[in-house]
Amino acid sequence: MASIRYIVTDVDRSVEFYRDRLEFSVNMHNPGKFAALVRDDLTLYLSAPGAGSGGTAGGTPEPGGWNRFMIITKDLDGLISRLNADGAEFRGEISEAGAGRARLLKDPSGNLIELFEFK
Repeated sequence: MASIRYIVTDVDRSVEFYRDRLEFSVNMHNPGKFAALVRDDLTLYLSAPGAGSGGTAGGTPEPGGWNRFMIITKDLDGLISRLNADGAEFRGEISEAGAGRARLLKDPSGNLIELFEFK
């Protein structure tokens, strides 16, 4: 199963698009802020700019610039601790908003990977 998060300008309109045009089912929907949609083995997370981990990472998320994939974990603190011990580079601090807790990890090229733990 794969998960992808997209920053979108209008969460509700995007939910309608993916649900009505691409046959995603709505798993969670916090109008105007967040949605989780599912199609086959893909979960698509939609977030408004400034919502969740991107809003606390030192910039203003916008479509196309903050797209990333997520690694979902049951132990965010343990994973961050292991990565820190290996010299990993992060963007921002832990975010505790919406459906859980998150921290943005940078890959060697500076691409973002969201480490996420559901509440």
